[in-house]
Amino acid sequence: MTMNNIDDRELISKYLCGDEKAFEALLMRHKERIYRFIYMKIRDKALSQDIFQDTFIKVVNTLKAGNYNEEGKFLPWAMRIAHNLVIDYFRKHNKVRLISESSSLRDDYNVFHTLKMEDENVQEEMTRVELEGQMVELVEHLPDTQRDILKMRIFKEMSFKDIAELEGISINTALGRMRYALINLRKLIDKHELVVHF
Repeated sequence: MTMNNIDDRELISKYLCGDEKAFEALLMRHKERIYRFIYMKIRDKALSQDIFQDTFIKVVNTLKAGNYNEEGKFLPWAMRIAHNLVIDYFRKHNKVRLISESSSLRDDYNVFHTLKMEDENVQEEMTRVELEGQMVELVEHLPDTQRDILKMRIFKEMSFKDIAELEGISINTALGRMRYALINLRKLIDKHELVVHF
């Protein structure tokens, strides 16, 4: 059995028994998603790499200290660590995130924009970042086709033309799926009582 066929829990167990390759497999399995999660908030490649590395240093230290709770899944746990480091960054640098959906169907659209607002306090900044993290989680509840379109637009910043070609669909179909994805995302936001501005 290769490392790729072993679940996260067993990889962690092997790593704690001294198998470095087990952790390498765990890192390779989740690194892209965790890095994208960070980059989507920070929008700076070098800084995102730094926070990504800090995340895995904290992951390693927590695992070695025996403080990992096996009841939870590894990826959401690691994402929470990354999320908290992003909040720390915003707190230190007085930056906030604003979520805008107003131009979501244009090719220059980016769902997460960074703005600096001098008159917002740390609590408000953290609330905005927390909301963004919750929205990322809600995206996972969308139907596959809608979720995939949304991720290609947000995570990979692909144009609708490129998405259409990759998926083998028309641009209008891609636009339609994005529109439905946003409608369903709004419903999920209402259901979970998140306060965001579209």
